[in-house]
Amino acid sequence: MVKSVTLRDAWSGEADCLNCSVRTSVLFSGLTEQDFRQIHDPIDQFLLKPGTPLYRAGDQGDFMFTVRSGALKLVQYLPDGSQRIVRIARATDVLGLEALVDAGYQHEAIALQTTEVCRFPTRVVRDLGRDNPVLHQELMTRWQRALSEADAWLTELSTGSARQRVARLLLRLVRDRESCECQLFGREDMGAMLGITTETTSRTIAEFKRQSLLVETTPNLFLLDIPNLRRIAEE
Repeated sequence: MVKSVTLRDAWSGEADCLNCSVRTSVLFSGLTEQDFRQIHDPIDQFLLKPGTPLYRAGDQGDFMFTVRSGALKLVQYLPDGSQRIVRIARATDVLGLEALVDAGYQHEAIALQTTEVCRFPTRVVRDLGRDNPVLHQELMTRWQRALSEADAWLTELSTGSARQRVARLLLRLVRDRESCECQLFGREDMGAMLGITTETTSRTIAEFKRQSLLVETTPNLFLLDIPNLRRIAEE
């Protein structure tokens, strides 16, 4: 279900936007109420079920997105038809930055779990960024952050043994969180993130469970033994 929220309401905290990542993220924090008075386009807020695409590679980039909750995978397809997940977008992440330079979307964005997303017109952000140096700087910071994250996935999650790669992925999933609790994705998705087979991923996860590096508290929700996973990751 799509719910429209005016950008003015998003700024003022109405329509449950007070705690929304659109408002609390630094992306829009530099805007004034006067900035929002000049905008009439709404923010569309909606839920994606697991497996639902948000956009596909090559689609026209008319919108940008912020993730309010949940997670999406950014996928590139290889010539042989296999897929490679280049990174995961989670709460407060901004997607579709490439649309600011009139480019089509570079990846396919697919929900990994039930995900709440806000969508806003690219041209609005482009116009505001042109007139507002604070927003422009934040957009550049977000762009660099996305590039750094993609580089980290390439260097950290595509090298080393399967044990090291899985350990590094698990650690990234709880990075910057107060809890060591982690929800895992499907083994096929994990393999596509790490560049290893689904079977190898499943065997490694099973091994980690036997060693109590992963302790399942509820279905597919685990507590991580961070010190020992870090030791494996750094071997």
